[in-house]
Amino acid sequence: MTAPDYDAIVLGAGAAGLMCAAVAGQRGKRVLLLDHAEQVGKKILISGGGRCNFTNIHTAPERFLSANPHFAKSALARYTPADFIALVNAYGIAFHEKTLGQLFCDGSAKQIVAMLLEECAKGGVDIRCGQPVRTVTQADGAFRVTFGGQDFTAPNVVIATGGPSIPKMGATGFAYDLARQFGLKIVEPRPALVPLTLGGDDVLFRDLSGVATPVEARAGKAAFREAALFTHKGLSGPAILQISSYWRRGEPVTVDFLPGAPQGWLLEAKRTRPRATLASVLTLPDRLAQTLADRLALPGELGALTDRKLAEAEARLSRWLFRPNGTEGFAKAEVTVGGISTANLSSQTMMAKSVPGLYAVGEAVDVTGWLGGYNFQWAWASGHAAGQAL
Repeated sequence: MTAPDYDAIVLGAGAAGLMCAAVAGQRGKRVLLLDHAEQVGKKILISGGGRCNFTNIHTAPERFLSANPHFAKSALARYTPADFIALVNAYGIAFHEKTLGQLFCDGSAKQIVAMLLEECAKGGVDIRCGQPVRTVTQADGAFRVTFGGQDFTAPNVVIATGGPSIPKMGATGFAYDLARQFGLKIVEPRPALVPLTLGGDDVLFRDLSGVATPVEARAGKAAFREAALFTHKGLSGPAILQISSYWRRGEPVTVDFLPGAPQGWLLEAKRTRPRATLASVLTLPDRLAQTLADRLALPGELGALTDRKLAEAEARLSRWLFRPNGTEGFAKAEVTVGGISTANLSSQTMMAKSVPGLYAVGEAVDVTGWLGGYNFQWAWASGHAAGQAL
């Protein structure tokens, strides 16, 4: 039997794949990193408006969704935001905190990709791009990967090809097909961090396209207080993108349009400004205030309205019910919820329990973070865990 070409072949040169290859390479492993795209790190380059929201200082396991909420704890504890920040600092990359712990490059996402490529170079990683992975097979303790027209062998293969979100960037369900081939289970993938679409009675809100306002949005037990944005298809903005990861088809989304308002504020407004209209006392963009007032069907002055009607209006404004008829799908989703089941994987090493030598990291796995750098931190942490184990 001929000796394998490499110690490990990493499929996918995104955030998790680059990190995994760099860590393993610097530990002296012979690593081959493959990607079907013409260049590495394409999703990194478009992230954060081209400035790469590369981590979040408030990273904690409960800010990730997974069928097993405990799975991410091990990797996240062993490679923290502080560890990645130290790497960024070592390369002299300037960054800033935007809001809610989100860290962005002052310059460009290209700096993060260049840093990861330099880390790979330090480990002697062999990087090849621009060809599809044709087949992956296993025999006699070795994997054979056909890339373009060439075959490569290694005792270890890492699935780091991400999920199907943003197909125009080349994203596919390849990771799931490969996992199934080796008998691993898949938690049904669905779009996450994605705008919601409205139909039925909610269609009139589409007329507010472009209007944004701070809200508290809820789906199930999850709640997020950030901006919501009305679009020509429905709802978007950070609060809605966050809630979309928790929303299930057929369920409502409730929006508190005045999340800071004290109870009884509308009755107080009636006492202090009896000649005012409902629309005029709503501290919201004018078009939105008018639309909500119209829907509540409370015309005229507050002083002419009963306390009961105003109390009902206040309650509705704090729990406004939307019934989304869907999402804008993987085309607009920033990430994917679901993926390769964590029940199949070691939380320490990211290796498949039933297939020695097969690993899965990053978005391909059923671990999904909140909006704002959490998914990058999972990519670094899971890639680092596998890179240490190879």
